[in-house]
Amino acid sequence: MAELDLTSPLLSSPSSYQPQTVLTVYDDQDYEPSNLQSSLPTTILHQNHNHGRTHNENGHHSSPNPYEFLRSGGFSVPASTTVDPFRNETPFISGIYEVIKIVLCLPIALARLVLFGASLVVGYMATKVALAGWRDKQNPMPKWRCRLMWVTRVCARFILFSFGYHWIRRKGKPAPREIAPVVVSNHVSYIEPIFYFYELFPTIVASESHDSIPFVGTIIRAMQVIYVNRFSPTSRKNAVNEIKRRASCNVFPRVLLFPEGTTTNGKALISFQLGAFIAGHPIQPIIVRYPHVHFDQSWGFISLPKLMFRMFTQFHNFMEVEYLPLIMPSDHQKQNAVRFAERTGRAMASALNVVQTSHSYGDLMLLMKAAQLQQDKPWSYMVEMARIESLYHISSLEAVDFLDKFLSMNPDPSGCVKPHDFLRVLQLKACTLSEEIFGFLDVEKNGSITFKQFLFGSAHVLKLPLFRQACELAFAECDTDGDNFCTKKELADVLRHTFRELDDDEVQGLFNLFDTDNDGRISRDDFFYCLRKNPLVIAIFSPRLLRKNLSKAGDKMLDDIV
Repeated sequence: MAELDLTSPLLSSPSSYQPQTVLTVYDDQDYEPSNLQSSLPTTILHQNHNHGRTHNENGHHSSPNPYEFLRSGGFSVPASTTVDPFRNETPFISGIYEVIKIVLCLPIALARLVLFGASLVVGYMATKVALAGWRDKQNPMPKWRCRLMWVTRVCARFILFSFGYHWIRRKGKPAPREIAPVVVSNHVSYIEPIFYFYELFPTIVASESHDSIPFVGTIIRAMQVIYVNRFSPTSRKNAVNEIKRRASCNVFPRVLLFPEGTTTNGKALISFQLGAFIAGHPIQPIIVRYPHVHFDQSWGFISLPKLMFRMFTQFHNFMEVEYLPLIMPSDHQKQNAVRFAERTGRAMASALNVVQTSHSYGDLMLLMKAAQLQQDKPWSYMVEMARIESLYHISSLEAVDFLDKFLSMNPDPSGCVKPHDFLRVLQLKACTLSEEIFGFLDVEKNGSITFKQFLFGSAHVLKLPLFRQACELAFAECDTDGDNFCTKKELADVLRHTFRELDDDEVQGLFNLFDTDNDGRISRDDFFYCLRKNPLVIAIFSPRLLRKNLSKAGDKMLDDIV
């Protein structure tokens, strides 16, 4: 039996879970136009509409597979974890004890608020003085300016005191910067950055949006923060290069990262971003705990003002910080940031005695989107995005777009969508093929689909090797006059191979779906954009692609095939 660790699921996924790709490489003599029909489009041309059937996990036949013409063998959806890493356990004030405690602490809370405001103002002014006239931000802060920052660091400790952290238990010690130039920590609340600012005064990696926060933006600039936009590949690449540069130079402060990329409730360790591990430097992990009975201090799915109020109205808030032993990358792990991150994650999860999950910041985006649209169970829309990103290379923003589409289908309180609403949103006419498309997603065969099934199925189709080529061929079929545009009539002529009795309203609905810029015609960009946002819709062109001789359209695909 394979060795299990904290990252292993309790139940193994079926072997068919991994998407399979078959790549055929042709010699030069095979690239004759006459051979195209017998090469790549063979999968499309020599199948009929009696698609092969997918199999469920027990090996029994299920509904026909409408995407077999794209060489899809079906897909499976892993079971959802019961762990919710973002849920705050005490979002509301409950119990007589808490009510009495808050009433008694209200005068103390006012005094704490005054201390908080005074410390913030003094620290801000000290930071402004330390930054005045400093232009060379690419080099370390001069020592005399760092000494001025001690005023702000002391103010940070007073801020922690005002939040009820009168004493903080520490275990272990931070390693010298020369030995561990990079430190990583789990991220539970906004309290950790304040503590690390006071304790270590490191360089931190933070979102660009933090720079515009009043007072805080100025203070973190003094830490020579490395800004990153998590949705920009260029920004992420620049941040990694800057981490490497500063970690390699001992005159810079150590670099602090929160590899989870967002706050959790501390009950699990979610997937790590790789920025801290790419450089291959020794890393000291730090773990933070917030022991509690009546008040969960985690900044999970709870508003910041409510969390601050609850902190101000506690007698004392507990915090424990443990410095773990250094993790030295092996020669192999210096070249493999993923393995280095996994090893670090296991050490931290073991010390915290929590599980590791494949959730990421993308799941928090899905959770917030579902809550914003007032879904009954917003947490049910989390899908462990790190796993999907790894398998299908679907970004968090794309997943949110798919969630928008799914929520427009009016899911019931349990988060499930019925066939009628599914077909309505995708503008599909009720017919055998439409039923097969829905059945393709309904892997549990219970007559409804969840968002996780919708996302996995859509991502599976989108990433099939022949998907883009099928889109090219479908557009070539619609563009009968070769002007790179598809009219409503041209679309209707193609769709009537799929839907025999298609009325004008139904044609208009599908035309509007593809006409993304609403200019009255479907351009090539419109067509591809629509199918990328609605990859399941490609199946409506399968009857045409299965019956039509596509050698002429195949000529257009020659360059892509090469």
